[in-house]
Amino acid sequence: MKRLHRVLPLLVLATFSAPAFALEPFVANYQIFANGKPMGEATMQVVHDSAPGRWRMDLNMRGTRGLVGLAAVNAQQSTVFDTIGETYRPLSQSTVRKAVFLGKQITGVYDWNTRTARWTGDLKKTRQAPVPLQDGDMSGLLINLAIIRDAQPGKTLQYRFVDNGRARDHQYTVAQELEGVSIDGMGFNAMRVSRVQGAGNDETVVWVVDGVPTPVRVLQRDNGEDTYDLRLVDYKGVP
Repeated sequence: MKRLHRVLPLLVLATFSAPAFALEPFVANYQIFANGKPMGEATMQVVHDSAPGRWRMDLNMRGTRGLVGLAAVNAQQSTVFDTIGETYRPLSQSTVRKAVFLGKQITGVYDWNTRTARWTGDLKKTRQAPVPLQDGDMSGLLINLAIIRDAQPGKTLQYRFVDNGRARDHQYTVAQELEGVSIDGMGFNAMRVSRVQGAGNDETVVWVVDGVPTPVRVLQRDNGEDTYDLRLVDYKGVP
């Protein structure tokens, strides 16, 4: 596994150049923080699925601070998808949360023939009803990938989140100016992409660096408190 500053030596304090984005498989490692305190580690990857023409995106978060940390961040998410042009089309989705007395497992199928999605497992009955699908609908994981593809300074990004039995319109705003971020002791210019929902109670911020196929940082806040803060440590491409 190469360290980030070895993979991207020319991006230090570089100007965003907006190259054409091509989906490529990768594996990325993150540190997890909550309110500035280390809580664990995470791996995000995009790989070719076993079926031809299909991909899989995974996020595996592992807590390392005892039961409190485990309950907060021990989770696995996965989306199998294909591509229609530059569109990422979800086909199936799964979420597994591991915690004492609170373990949950949820699976979902996006049926584009009937244009409905349905989830089963440990979720409310109201979220087990079929959800009508629209062109461009994505899971939460795929939206992170789409942000990498679409972000441009000053641009507004519109997505429809369809995941875990619910559908929501998500709007992200890309800051006009690039923002300095530090990754593994190195300085980079990044685009700050923000979404706020529910009177400011639910906030997601994603930082994107030119040439990096995965977010360099993902911060999730609920009611002003950090749910998790993923900070990229290193990544590599895979065959």
